[in-house]
Amino acid sequence: MKPSVNAHANRLVAALRADALSLRLSEVRLDNGCLLIDAGIAVPGGLEAGRRIAEICMGGLGRVGVGAAGNDGTWPVRLNVHSCNPVLACLASQYAGWSLAHGKGKEGFHALGSGPGRALARKEDLFGELDYQDEADETCLVLEVSKQPPVELTSKIAAACGVAPERLTLLLTPTQSLAGTTQVVARVLEVALHKAHSLGFPLQDIIDGMGSAPLPPPSPDFVVAMGRTNDAILYAGHVQLYVRGSDAAARDLAERMPSSASRDYGRPFAEVFKDYDYDFFEIDPLLFSPAQVTVSCLDSGRSYHAGNFDPDVLERSFGGAP
Repeated sequence: MKPSVNAHANRLVAALRADALSLRLSEVRLDNGCLLIDAGIAVPGGLEAGRRIAEICMGGLGRVGVGAAGNDGTWPVRLNVHSCNPVLACLASQYAGWSLAHGKGKEGFHALGSGPGRALARKEDLFGELDYQDEADETCLVLEVSKQPPVELTSKIAAACGVAPERLTLLLTPTQSLAGTTQVVARVLEVALHKAHSLGFPLQDIIDGMGSAPLPPPSPDFVVAMGRTNDAILYAGHVQLYVRGSDAAARDLAERMPSSASRDYGRPFAEVFKDYDYDFFEIDPLLFSPAQVTVSCLDSGRSYHAGNFDPDVLERSFGGAP
């Protein structure tokens, strides 16, 4: 038996709604009954809203905390993320792997869906590898968008998840908002899990994990805001994974995972993105990794470290004007 990411997340959504006023969130019911929770489009939202939405995005199987970064840098706040079930929390729920679209061109709507609804729809080949399918009559997704999705798309999402539209909640977190910035940086552990999967490391051997990354200031400019959230992980994120298996496999994972292994490493992400004409698919996929990695092998008790922080790039990214 595996835990239900939807059952855990639905309880957190109910608690979020109960605190909506204090969290500066608003709700809208579409004509089909779908519930939209605005965390930064027409309302301020905030860091706490983003922190709690990040835990919802992890299917309730992870914890996100806000803490002091210490005295070793300009940026004083770090997010700390932990999951005792990181494969399900990060890959079966938090990973933004469901492409959602309605209409074409500038008038169309496009978003990547993350959260426990993915485990109901199972639109990605990844779920076959995970051997995981959840069951629930209520679900939610997190969309990193700055406008409401069309009602037609929400009906399609509900149908794909096998729930009635009135049992679907979509949490909207613009990248430029405080909540949006927080929930993206809280993906530091998920980025490591996705990289481990891309490198072919056996997911069943990943037992536990935690990570941290600095919280950047948001920017009203989308590309700058998106670049800062990426740079927080690429140049100052630190992840520790606890794994089973051989020392050789643990060492190899540690050495191959850090973002410094990428040809595109060394400049703020917004600059790299611009140089590739804003085409994500042209960016070296090896870049999407934490800056530092520690892999602890439970079978031997040995740990392996790789990667480094780059405060200079971080300062250029976080401190630069839009």
